Amino acid sequence: MATQSAAAKRQQDLQLQYTTYKNTLQQIAQKIGDVEQEAEEHKLVLETLEPLPGDRKCFRMINGVLVERTVQDVIPALRTNAEGLKKVLEDLVKQYKAKQDELEQWKKKNNVQVVQS
Repeated sequence: MATQSAAAKRQQDLQLQYTTYKNTLQQIAQKIGDVEQEAEEHKLVLETLEPLPGDRKCFRMINGVLVERTVQDVIPALRTNAEGLKKVLEDLVKQYKAKQDELEQWKKKNNVQVVQS
């Protein structure tokens, strides 16, 4: 009776750990999607602004406030932000792969096989 209880407890613990891994992977994937979308928006805005004259008026949202700037003022800031997003995206992808590898090692170590239903 005690061994069944211990086995059930171990199975419950393994299931909880597996769920935690999967949830973490899902959260990282969600962040990756958000950053990709934001990077794409930056790219579209840059493609729109670059052919325009530098002294042309444009508007930019900064901390929820719409401010008037010129194209020549906005483009460098957009490029910097786009590069930063690219770095963040690379880091998130590395983090995702590392967590995925960690999950695979954990599955091997604990002899866990996932059955898809």
